[in-house]
Amino acid sequence: MFDMKKLQQMQTQMQNEITNIQKDLDNKTVEAASGGGAVRVVMNGNQMLKSIKVSPEAVDPDDLEMLEDLVLAAVNSAVEKSRELKQSAMGNIAGGVLPPGFNLPF
Repeated sequence: MFDMKKLQQMQTQMQNEITNIQKDLDNKTVEAASGGGAVRVVMNGNQMLKSIKVSPEAVDPDDLEMLEDLVLAAVNSAVEKSRELKQSAMGNIAGGVLPPGFNLPF
C-alpha cells in the first residue's frame, strides 16, 4: 500500500537535508590553477567564483589570448572540482534512492 503522508515526510526531510548541504557548500572551496600556477581560481561548492589571482609573469600585453586561455582553463577546472564536491555531498541523500519524479536541484 502506498503511504502518501510518509512520502511527503520523506520529501520534506530530503529537502531540509539539501538546504543544509547547500549552505555547507557555500563555505567549502576548491582551487584550480593553470599555467603552472600562473592563474589560480577559488570557487565554492555551489559554483560561485570567489577569487581569481593572476601572477604578474602571466601578463604579456602582446599575448592577451594566452592569459585568456589560462583563465578559462583554471575556471573550467574549478567548476569541475566544485561539481564533484557537490555531487559527493549530495550523493548520500536518501541512500541514492529517490521516489519517482523527485529530482535533486543540482
